[in-house]
Amino acid sequence: WSMGSLSRVAWAPVFTIAPLAVAGLVLLRRQAVPLDLLALGERQAQHAGVDVRRLRRRLIALTALLTAAAVAFTGTIGFVGLVVPHLVRTVIGPGHRHLLPFSAMGGGLLLMLADIGARSLDPPNEIPIGILTATLGGPFFLWLVSRRQAAGG
Repeated sequence: WSMGSLSRVAWAPVFTIAPLAVAGLVLLRRQAVPLDLLALGERQAQHAGVDVRRLRRRLIALTALLTAAAVAFTGTIGFVGLVVPHLVRTVIGPGHRHLLPFSAMGGGLLLMLADIGARSLDPPNEIPIGILTATLGGPFFLWLVSRRQAAGG
């Protein structure tokens, strides 16, 4: 995976990481309402009863653990996980109850499409998937940063 290919993926490593991924998604889904409140602003979330400091620590620890596991398992292909939530948010909106599971599914879908492209664009050779995901992700992040700067954020 870290070299940018799914051609040698076996089920044993997938089964090794699956419990951590499922547990992480379940734990993140439980944070959907506090995340929605936090999106309104820290002060508003505190007034609604969210312990913002505790929530931030919990989310940082959880996302660091899940990101570390994903990158250790998949290597640079895991970069897809940084792009997909922003794309999904533009389609389904900011509600974290739906954003989190659709982002997980969207990441898998994007990786599958990148793999199909990597195998199809230059047969019989296979282009590293990381090249395709970086080709999408790099310009997307530049657009995202420029959009936020233009909006004053």
